[in-house]
Amino acid sequence: MSRAGLSPEVVTTVAADLADEVGFAQVTLSAIARRVGVRLPSLYSHVAGSEDLRVRVTLLALEELTTAGEQALAGRSGREALRAFADLHRTYAAQHPGRYEAAGSLRVPASPEAARLAERMGGLTDAVLDGYAVPPEERVHAVRVVGSLLRGFIQLEAGGAFEHSRPSGEESWHRALDALDALLGSWPG
Repeated sequence: MSRAGLSPEVVTTVAADLADEVGFAQVTLSAIARRVGVRLPSLYSHVAGSEDLRVRVTLLALEELTTAGEQALAGRSGREALRAFADLHRTYAAQHPGRYEAAGSLRVPASPEAARLAERMGGLTDAVLDGYAVPPEERVHAVRVVGSLLRGFIQLEAGGAFEHSRPSGEESWHRALDALDALLGSWPG
């Protein structure tokens, strides 16, 4: 790839692809420079540095996940919305492990784009919870429970934690979503 073909978007996409291959923590500017066939200093005209690149990959992953979530939830509510939301996260994590890791990053500095994505992602979670009688003052707790269950299960599964015993991870996934549905359906408040 010639230097003329580089842009911040191209560098970010290359970094996201590399993250999916080797892990988000392993993405470095020097690895990106090697991959696109330029010297390291050339990348600095496209990204401000390693932290800027990490933030860009995180925002890209959040954009992809949110856009897919909006499509997955369209016309769904309650249990069906919960399952679509959960399955989307699990599928995205399996297809894009480095991006999913980046999407869970808590180190995104405040910016208009980060705020816009946070609002969109919050809207998705609200859309799921709208199908349940979770009182407004309890929503933050319900959001944290949903996020913890999804991210925790997905990370354990990706790390191979369910490969050594029966029943399958797939069966446990369905049981976990059934339990989450029951919890949300009878949320105290």
